[in-house]
Amino acid sequence: MPALGFGTLIPDPLVTEQATKTALEVGFRHLDCSERYRNEDAVGRAMQQVFKAGKIQRKDVFVTTKLWNNNHRPERVLPAFEASLRRLQLDHVDCYLIHTPFAFQPGDEQDPRDKQGRVIYDTGVTLADTWRALERLVDDGRCKSIGLSDIGLEQLQDIVAVARIKPAVAQVESHPYLPEWELLEFCRQQGIVLLAFAALGHAIQPRVTEDPIIAAIARRVHKTPAQVVLAWAVQRGTALLTTSALPQHLQENFEISSLPEDAMQEIRDGLTTRVRFNPVVETGVPGFIPRTNRPG
Repeated sequence: MPALGFGTLIPDPLVTEQATKTALEVGFRHLDCSERYRNEDAVGRAMQQVFKAGKIQRKDVFVTTKLWNNNHRPERVLPAFEASLRRLQLDHVDCYLIHTPFAFQPGDEQDPRDKQGRVIYDTGVTLADTWRALERLVDDGRCKSIGLSDIGLEQLQDIVAVARIKPAVAQVESHPYLPEWELLEFCRQQGIVLLAFAALGHAIQPRVTEDPIIAAIARRVHKTPAQVVLAWAVQRGTALLTTSALPQHLQENFEISSLPEDAMQEIRDGLTTRVRFNPVVETGVPGFIPRTNRPG
């Protein structure tokens, strides 16, 4: 898995298609997708256009997509996986993730709710059941690796303990305000890639890129604050995802370089704010929510 990945969570399919093409042309070689994003077909079109132009081959691109919560029942995993392949116009993916550890009521509705507006969960399936269905995808050769997303340390430990095929990836929100050091250490011990989403804090207050320590380091090393934050993520041993529809931001996010060790230590010791911007780990329902700055 390339250290730098392009996240395809962009609401407009036309914008998704163009941004994906631009990301590939800039140099990104990891595309992170999901059936939940409802735009896999746009990503598929973008990839095929670039492949047909002869600039990049399929073997050069690492493609990740994800199983959504309403498809956790083992018998629903293969059809959901094959539907993602059709939309992406691929015969295999490099990594397939369980999008969240929460199972929703099975069916066509991605966000099933009762009359009171509460999510309808599925108590008839366990995460281990779903994991075993993913293992069969690897056995069949349609999927090179599997993993989990929006997962906590204890849940990841539980799956590692029972897995026949160990998780290759744990995708979680992580940035200097949510470094997830304990989870990262466990992943290192197990040979699991920690893949950080919202690596720049999703531009929500408090903004990671406006932190005085980050800004001072950026001036010192002649990089932008965003480049400093992304370099920190790579240098500490994680892979990461960034999302932008603007070519200049895609170029900027791709052009990172190593930070001096004193800057790495400064970020670790000096940034004490702790904020989780996406509470999906609590409910299984994604959504970035502004929070107030608070020390931790």
